Amino acid sequence: MRRLIAFDMISLDGYFVDARGDMGWAKTSAPDPEYDAFVAGNASGGGVLLFGRITYELMVRYWPTPLALQNDPVVAERMNSGPKVVFSRTLDRVTWANTTLVTGDLAGEVRRMKQAEGPGLAILGSGSIVAQLTRERLIDEYQFVVIPLVLGAGRTLFEGLPRPLGLVLTGSRAFANGNVVLTYRPGA
Repeated sequence: MRRLIAFDMISLDGYFVDARGDMGWAKTSAPDPEYDAFVAGNASGGGVLLFGRITYELMVRYWPTPLALQNDPVVAERMNSGPKVVFSRTLDRVTWANTTLVTGDLAGEVRRMKQAEGPGLAILGSGSIVAQLTRERLIDEYQFVVIPLVLGAGRTLFEGLPRPLGLVLTGSRAFANGNVVLTYRPGA
């Protein structure tokens, strides 16, 4: 069975987007070669990337550009060449290479993908997708990069959960730029 990982950057006060719906604040960390190597290693780790429409539209505006290839060549190569799935009820086509559009039942499709043979699955960003798949108990692991920044307002990843979700810490790693990666699995 394939594993599904959710990878998200969150502010110290728990928001994944600010009050305007922007994630630009997540790129404000001080330069840190060790953190950059972690991000590049994560991006080149293989697997199928899953996006909701909003995250897909943000990603496709940057990763296929010459600027991305210049600034982040390892990550850009992985993002552009790897398989991607975008879940949307409003898009009618996708233009990014190696991307499949799924317009039907999110939970049903992810269940099918998890049962199929193949590499692991990773959700990047996509708060609505994370919340929906958390409700269905389909996410096997959560990886949060906590950015040492307080936004004061925004949107959390888990809005609308009908009941609490206990998590078990399975790993942590701090970087010199202040970012901390916390890894959890769902509890009982």
